[in-house]
Amino acid sequence: MGIFKLNLLLKLQRQRQRRRRQIQAHNGSVLIHPRDKINAPACQNNTHSWSGQAKCSDPTLPEDISCHIHSLMSMRDAARVACVSRAFARSWRCLPNLDFSEESLGINRSTCKKDEKLGDLTSKIDWILKNHSGIGIKKLIIQVGSVYSRDSCHLAHLDSWLQCAVKPGIEELIVNLSSMNAKYNFPCELLSSGTGDSLRYIYLASCNFHPTVRIGCLKSLTRLQLCMVNITENELRCLLSISLGLERLELRHCSTLKCLKVPCLQRLSYLDVMTCTGLQVIESKAPNLSSIRFEGDLYVQLSLGEPLQIKQLYRLCNDAAFYARTELPSSMPNLERLIIHSDTEMVNTPMVPSKFYHLKYLSIALGGQTYDYLSLVSFFDASPFLETFILNALRERTERATIFGDPSGLRMMPEHRHDKLKCVKIINFSSVKTLVELTCHIVESATALECLTLDTTSGSPRCSVNRLGKCFLMRRETLMEAHRALKAVQTYIELKVPSKVELNVLEPCSRCHALDL
Repeated sequence: MGIFKLNLLLKLQRQRQRRRRQIQAHNGSVLIHPRDKINAPACQNNTHSWSGQAKCSDPTLPEDISCHIHSLMSMRDAARVACVSRAFARSWRCLPNLDFSEESLGINRSTCKKDEKLGDLTSKIDWILKNHSGIGIKKLIIQVGSVYSRDSCHLAHLDSWLQCAVKPGIEELIVNLSSMNAKYNFPCELLSSGTGDSLRYIYLASCNFHPTVRIGCLKSLTRLQLCMVNITENELRCLLSISLGLERLELRHCSTLKCLKVPCLQRLSYLDVMTCTGLQVIESKAPNLSSIRFEGDLYVQLSLGEPLQIKQLYRLCNDAAFYARTELPSSMPNLERLIIHSDTEMVNTPMVPSKFYHLKYLSIALGGQTYDYLSLVSFFDASPFLETFILNALRERTERATIFGDPSGLRMMPEHRHDKLKCVKIINFSSVKTLVELTCHIVESATALECLTLDTTSGSPRCSVNRLGKCFLMRRETLMEAHRALKAVQTYIELKVPSKVELNVLEPCSRCHALDL
């Protein structure tokens, strides 16, 4: 909630008070001349404020309501209203959500030098914590990565800030030191003596984290995120063993990990492991794990205690399509949602008899100079209940054979029918012959098809919704290919699309790319 919503609430409060006075005046209990209203002062000086500024005589709000409103504001808005309102000046001392970052504290990155930013950030955080009672803090965000350099980390400030703010009752702790190259040792002792009992969410980035059994039980922790954190296998296993209520575990760029062993956590349903390059083994005994997101080579050993429970999988690695088609129907037969990303697919997807009997959503992003997109029909045959298919045909550095450069006819597979497929979207649609063949096959064989979207761009947000007000740059070669793709749609696809199917063809923005054409 920002200043606008606060002003609206205060306005409504004033209107209620005005109506109350009018009713009282009508009943004879109060008589106020309109001229007296006009001459009445709008603001009065208030010397008890810690800011020493003049305070407006704002409407009286119950303390719990003013505290709740204050907690919904950003740090900057919360500070502003505390300077002009007695009620919010009081609630400032027990503000539950503290967000310490350049953006939230109003530090201008472009105009300030590094030392100036450092001093400004440090002084503001010190001042806020000095004027805070330390009671009732529910959420703490410390994000100082772009301010602190590797040579001047001022780690003592971090220790003091955490000691002031991390107290029993805290629920969310976010410490992001993205440019400090893991020089900071997170003080695990802060989580002991009952302080960690209330924590529901921990996010640590770019630091050393060495928890032990001495920190007690993190009984309320439901989500743990570690990014670029130095932690050993035993330390992580220890941490997980005392987080019995954990529901989501997310590890990013934790390169020191070689083995991830997840104990029998009954509530764990989501596991996300991305770019942990040293990882060789993932073992899970969590019986209710249903969603996995994993980026890693195929040689990484996956051992999942209850693979039948897994309903969603996102797999990122080379040859992911071949792996998914040949391995997953037997290892994860109950998949309902499958997302795979393969920058380089070395072999075509084979036709094998195994099935995905529960798969309804399939998204594939893949590249490969010689890959045959028509071979993806194997996934359609294996998924009799598939409803949504999204393909991102990743651009190659060198040109592939186009439909216009290959005079041979289009291949057809009339014996294959897909009567559940309703929605298809192809991103980076081009004139590559095998991609045109796949699209024609879908149009002719998906009897329940309702919507077909062919996007000749990369699928990035356009200028109409982009914060910059301009589409992302497209190289001239890419623009030329987009126009060949449009011609391929008009020549080979458009006439085959049934009238009941909604065909959407997205071309490059003429406003942003007019000069390039």
